[in-house]
Amino acid sequence: MQKIHQASGDGIGRSPQRPDGALKVRGEFAYSSDLWHEDMLWGTALRSPHPRADILSVDVSAALALPGVYAVLTHEDVPGAKFYGLEIADQPALAIDRVRYQGEPVALVAADHPETARRAAERIRVEYRVLEPITTEEQCLDPERYGYVHEPHEYKARARGNVCHEQRVVSGRGVTDEVRALADVVVSGEYQVGMQDQAFLGPESGLAVPAEDGGVDLYVATQWLHVDRQQIAPVLGLPEEKVRLTLAGVGGAFGGREDLSMQIHACLLALRTGRPVKIVYSRDESFFGHVHRHPARMRYEHGATRDGRLVFADCRIVLDGGAYASTSPAVAGNAASLGHGPYVIPNVRMHAVALYSNNPPCGAMRGFGAVQAAFGYESQMDRLAAALGMDPVELRQLNALAQGDFMPTGQQIDAPAPVAELLRRAKDRPLPPPLDPSDPRNLPGALSNSTHGEGVVRGVGYSVGIKNVGFSEGFDDYSTARVRLEVIGGEPVAMVHTAAAEVGQGGVTVHAQIARTELGVQRVTIHPANTEIGSAGSTSASRQTYMTGGAVKLAAEAVREVLFDRGRRRYGWTHRDLVLADGQVASASAGVLVPLADLLGDEPVEQTRVHRHRPTSALDRETGQGFGHVQYSFCANRAVVDVDVELGLVKLVELTAVQDVGRALNPQAVVGQIHGGCTQAIGLAVMEEIVLADGKVRNASFTDYLIPTVLDTPPMPVELLELPDPNAPYGLRGVGEAPTVSATPSIVAAIRQATGKALNRIPVRPEHLTDTS
Repeated sequence: MQKIHQASGDGIGRSPQRPDGALKVRGEFAYSSDLWHEDMLWGTALRSPHPRADILSVDVSAALALPGVYAVLTHEDVPGAKFYGLEIADQPALAIDRVRYQGEPVALVAADHPETARRAAERIRVEYRVLEPITTEEQCLDPERYGYVHEPHEYKARARGNVCHEQRVVSGRGVTDEVRALADVVVSGEYQVGMQDQAFLGPESGLAVPAEDGGVDLYVATQWLHVDRQQIAPVLGLPEEKVRLTLAGVGGAFGGREDLSMQIHACLLALRTGRPVKIVYSRDESFFGHVHRHPARMRYEHGATRDGRLVFADCRIVLDGGAYASTSPAVAGNAASLGHGPYVIPNVRMHAVALYSNNPPCGAMRGFGAVQAAFGYESQMDRLAAALGMDPVELRQLNALAQGDFMPTGQQIDAPAPVAELLRRAKDRPLPPPLDPSDPRNLPGALSNSTHGEGVVRGVGYSVGIKNVGFSEGFDDYSTARVRLEVIGGEPVAMVHTAAAEVGQGGVTVHAQIARTELGVQRVTIHPANTEIGSAGSTSASRQTYMTGGAVKLAAEAVREVLFDRGRRRYGWTHRDLVLADGQVASASAGVLVPLADLLGDEPVEQTRVHRHRPTSALDRETGQGFGHVQYSFCANRAVVDVDVELGLVKLVELTAVQDVGRALNPQAVVGQIHGGCTQAIGLAVMEEIVLADGKVRNASFTDYLIPTVLDTPPMPVELLELPDPNAPYGLRGVGEAPTVSATPSIVAAIRQATGKALNRIPVRPEHLTDTS
């Protein structure tokens, strides 16, 4: 009997090369900014210089008079709905009578050259009545004194004052005087998180092409094709079937492409002019053209017994959502339901609030509400360990969640939750060698020759975090996939078609691996993502491998069953152990039965399937109780830093990550995701922040907004645990966000140990380390 093999080295569990990898390394990959049409025009937007102002008049005559200008549009030229939004339709396509943040689009221009479009936009005359911006928590929460970002009649009962959304969680007995009396030690702290930018390298861009049927074809870099279309079509006054989207090459996303940017504007201009219109943001415009991570102010209080058992947690998280809602309701829900951390706490009182303000809009960014909270609760764990005289890792392990425990929302964790084990492995890894000051490259600020080792102190810090996977709280989260198997050139070839946005996470690789594994073929083609097929949901929430990977698996299994039925009818097979392997149909008991190409012949098999995860439910608004999340992911980190305590310079020596990934479908890609997540956490810890002054952005460029480079990124050892989740396809667990949640607190903890500073705000700046007050 011939031995049966599953698909060879490029199936799941292996690490084949990305199909687009070589092109990207060579600079030959076509991104959305490379799109071209021979008769296209260039579009641009005029943006408000004010965070808050009434629009008194707009005069476009001088812009229209400029040779080469084909159209100038204001809100009066919007043919359909005036507003759009991911969760709440509160954002105008073009400002109507008021601007609510610096950079809000007021008018559009289409011209035959990008410089002509820019000069025409500068000729538009807008008369503003400038108003005092509402930018602080105090101002937002006192609208009677400071005013409303949106007038009360605009809320339509969705918000209260300048509060966009709030979520409470109460478990056990809450936090009462009687509960407080059970704690021998109580620690409290106030913490702040600055506004972080996704800082993707590919600016917002796309090409809209008017169609003969009166519709439009849009080629764009985005994270969610179908929800883009749902927002675009009503503004254009078109049915959804006349708005067709195709994914263009994406140069990074990290949540910043979940909201619309230039999509509506390009389509409006294309339909008005009858010509294709391309829009590419400049770098500074990109800072104004997408949402950012919510800055946060948090207050935490924890109580514990003398032996370190947590008794209660009392928490308040205030998130600045900026001018429009975007995903603020979901971010606040995540912050509330995950804001206690991966710990067993009998009594919890949590209040998370997302505010409207005249600061830039904030929305999705890697970690989605859990990042801010993790800095708060992990800082508290270190503070509590110091008050108890305990090792900070042992305190965390003592209170760590495990399978079978309950979250404060009442949801039982029914999959592996190896929190204590992750911490143990992080702590047990060998430490890097001691500092060698003889080599200046090892020193903080070495490239500037600012120190020679004097005043340099080493610190080690630990942290662990929790993040949900997939969309939560009753959202109908699903993904669609079509798999076609046919003979091409005498060989069976699979084609996988989904609408999943490939933003660098590696879906194009993993989906092909799944098809190879389930169909026993090597040649797999990934069809361009577009709206010709049903939605694949957003490439966010660490969900695409789980959701679209699950849909590809279902569709491939359906193709396989059709083939087996065909073989049973044609050849009379009675085997119950049929498999597809190495391009053949085989039986584990009888060996190879027929080449797959012969069974297919000239009759391709195509199947479409929809994958849904198990249902979740909305959290009760007052108590936070409910089965809110489909899956949890956990990561632990150990950071080692050298700090020049006299100059305030930090060098990250090593950042270790230990993460349970359920099952690594592509181990190399998984490690890459963890490295990327940790690198963004480094940025938040010590350098990345959008600096605001009265609602105005002060550093809208990569000259002044600093992101980690290879020189800032230390060795990052990664250890993977593979404890399968029985509810997930292949037992996998979403991996992309958990390290961003957990790594930042470990870096700050290490700096604290080196300096003795409280460090209650991130990013940590040099002046925070040298301040002697």
